[in-house]
Amino acid sequence: MGNNAQIDDVLRQKTNAAEIAGVVAIAANSSEVIYEAAYGKRDLSKPDPMTADTVFWIASMTKAITTAGAMQLVQQGKLSLDAPIGKVLPDLASPQVLEGFDGNGEPRLRAAKCPITLRHLMTHTAGFAYDMWNGDMVRYLEKTGLPGVTTCKNDALKIPLMSDPGTRWEYGTNIDFVGKAVEAASGKRLGDYLRDHLFMPLGMSDTGFRISQSQRHRLAGMHGRGEDGALAPIPFELEQDPEFEMGGGGLYGTAGDYIKFTQMILNKGRGNGTEVLKPETVALMSQNNIGDLNMTKMTSAVAFATNDVDLFPDMDKKWGLSFLINTARTPEGRSAGSLAWAGLANTYYWIDSARDVAGVILMQVLPFVDRKCLEAFASFERGVYAGLDSTQQAA
Repeated sequence: MGNNAQIDDVLRQKTNAAEIAGVVAIAANSSEVIYEAAYGKRDLSKPDPMTADTVFWIASMTKAITTAGAMQLVQQGKLSLDAPIGKVLPDLASPQVLEGFDGNGEPRLRAAKCPITLRHLMTHTAGFAYDMWNGDMVRYLEKTGLPGVTTCKNDALKIPLMSDPGTRWEYGTNIDFVGKAVEAASGKRLGDYLRDHLFMPLGMSDTGFRISQSQRHRLAGMHGRGEDGALAPIPFELEQDPEFEMGGGGLYGTAGDYIKFTQMILNKGRGNGTEVLKPETVALMSQNNIGDLNMTKMTSAVAFATNDVDLFPDMDKKWGLSFLINTARTPEGRSAGSLAWAGLANTYYWIDSARDVAGVILMQVLPFVDRKCLEAFASFERGVYAGLDSTQQAA
């Protein structure tokens, strides 16, 4: 158990020094939890300690869940990966590409060269961008007065593409449209669909778009990293009566719930005694779905929300449906071909099927890819692999 003590020491030290306010970390193999701990405080302005059942805004960790829901409908033939998605979502039937701005600062738009597909949306190759990493998008929203996506207003989705579908990888609002496709194909609101077809079957009873009364007492506060490096509590809460439930980033949940989702992937679609996805569907979701394209560096255009994102800079990075795929072993020990992603407030997970291990680490800090949060994540992940290696040596 020495390696767990190592993880404990780092997480305790980082929270004691208030480098991070509080953290919950959990790791599991396909059959059981192998590490779980909570350190620090839920909120630096309050005395409550962080606990394993603390509720976090998991932000873009929502994406894999929404995509899994959509893949159930693909399995049933209610959605198609490669047919034009405009047949399901008329708003996407004739997409426009932003070419730039004219001399008066007016947006210049043209018709996209090909239709958008569900696969494009799931892999961030449809052409949609987030303003956080795209200055032209920031300018477009300012010019048109459209709301940002975290308002969960339908108008936020009335945005142009930044490139033609299928031509490049760019992180954006794609999975919000996947959520809309789930609603169109199922006839249910996204949260109701996910509850009935993923959360209930997998025993994820503490995850949803709305914060329940019992969850509110266990909610972690948001913190902002100041210029001086110190953390301060900041007000933050997603709209609790949203026009649309944000499939790309709207969920609140616990580490214990999310690890059940990762274990379902490790178990090729099964969890809690139920098959929610077929093994071949999980295999498809877990492989490169962007061909020769690569995930590229994400350069910050909104400093309070995110730092530049340049994960594993010396490695080609691919995308599954809808996971980051590392193509070589990482310094922490993650196998090539593993799946991962994250949430804006420094929540992270990875799923390594080759070693039968997954991990989830949750914090609530802005901006994204905070250095101290990444250090905590790396120490946690290294400790988990050290534990696996020592167990295997002992065996």
